[in-house]
Amino acid sequence: MIKVGLLGCGTVGGGVVQLLRANAAYIEARVGAPIEIAKVLVRDPNKERVAELDRDRLTTDAKDVLEDASIDVIVEVMGGVNPARELLGTAIAAGKQIVTANKMLLARHGGDLLERARKRGVDLAFEGAVGGGIPVIRVVRDSLASDKIESIVGIINGTSNYVLTRMRQDGLSFQAAVKEAQDKGYAEADPTLDIGGGDAAHKLVVLAMLAFGARLDGATVPTEGIDSVEPVDHASAERFGFVVKQLAVAKLKGEGPSALLELRVHPALVAKDAPLANISGVLNAVAIEGRALGPCLLSGRGAGDMPTAVSVVADLVDVAIAKKSGVSGNMTRAIRLGERKLASMADVETRYYVRFSVYDRPGVLAKITGALGERGVSIEQLVQQGRGTADVPVDVVMLTHEAREAAMKAALAAIGASEYVAREPRMIRVF
Repeated sequence: MIKVGLLGCGTVGGGVVQLLRANAAYIEARVGAPIEIAKVLVRDPNKERVAELDRDRLTTDAKDVLEDASIDVIVEVMGGVNPARELLGTAIAAGKQIVTANKMLLARHGGDLLERARKRGVDLAFEGAVGGGIPVIRVVRDSLASDKIESIVGIINGTSNYVLTRMRQDGLSFQAAVKEAQDKGYAEADPTLDIGGGDAAHKLVVLAMLAFGARLDGATVPTEGIDSVEPVDHASAERFGFVVKQLAVAKLKGEGPSALLELRVHPALVAKDAPLANISGVLNAVAIEGRALGPCLLSGRGAGDMPTAVSVVADLVDVAIAKKSGVSGNMTRAIRLGERKLASMADVETRYYVRFSVYDRPGVLAKITGALGERGVSIEQLVQQGRGTADVPVDVVMLTHEAREAAMKAALAAIGASEYVAREPRMIRVF
């Protein structure tokens, strides 16, 4: 029998318990032995849990789980950095196999934990940390091991994708779309981590760690949320043939050890005929570009109890098979991380969508185009939305040709300081 210590039993933990009970016979046949949850660490033993959980297994003392020599695998689904980091460190030192769905912990300390697991000869599996039930970690780590990954672009936060979808398809305001997401259980009471881009940034670090062998403990990812996207931006994007999505982007710039790693999370205009443009609602998707393979798209439900639990239990099955076969640690030994410098956002080169709120006075458009041109930014398309007056502003939206971010920011700063601009210009990158 493979015995499991479960750290945390909230939404995802409850899903793990239910899956192990519902698929017990199938899982036993795969592993060659039954898997049993021996102990469950919780904060409140009186809290209501899933019916499949044997409440006699509950404990509020971590030592009951970590110091139990009969427990083979620790499954961590409690979330957050502390005390999860300390508990997993203790479990690794004790030689226990580890399964976690904790993207924040991995983003901040994944390199350290993987190194400790590798030295101790135990597995550290984390499919559930990115993309819910989408098997993206396995694909990056195992299926594409023979190829060189050049870029990863993903919609990896279901809350933000749902909000943007409702704004675009049904004309909801940002606030109304967030409220609806909360009412449906897609967003937390405090949705800041989701709509602000922090959750996607954590997941992006985990993906980049595997895809590019980069040790990125605590890396700062340039991040922008979706809270400044307005209905007019969706309408303008539609007019130009795009949709607005929140993207997480990771790609190498250059070759060899000196290549820079570009990481960024922000809203972006995506062409309507691109696969990512059609990922709607709470769905997630990850587009991987391999040098030999070319493009590959993985999509599915990226959050919730059962999709994430599916990935967690799949990891549990893998490490249980390895444990029973006497080959634990192979999964972790395959991951080798090294230092890699991050590219500056100032050097990003892309096209841009820009929205200006300007007073309708003679020569204003010439001043805007002149300020852009002086810094090497050329305009592809320009549209004035309606008519304004010398005192009532009107929106002017444009698409640029490809330009350096530093040049674009400098031009917008100069334009934004002018007396003919009613408010700060709005910029969204084009993917």
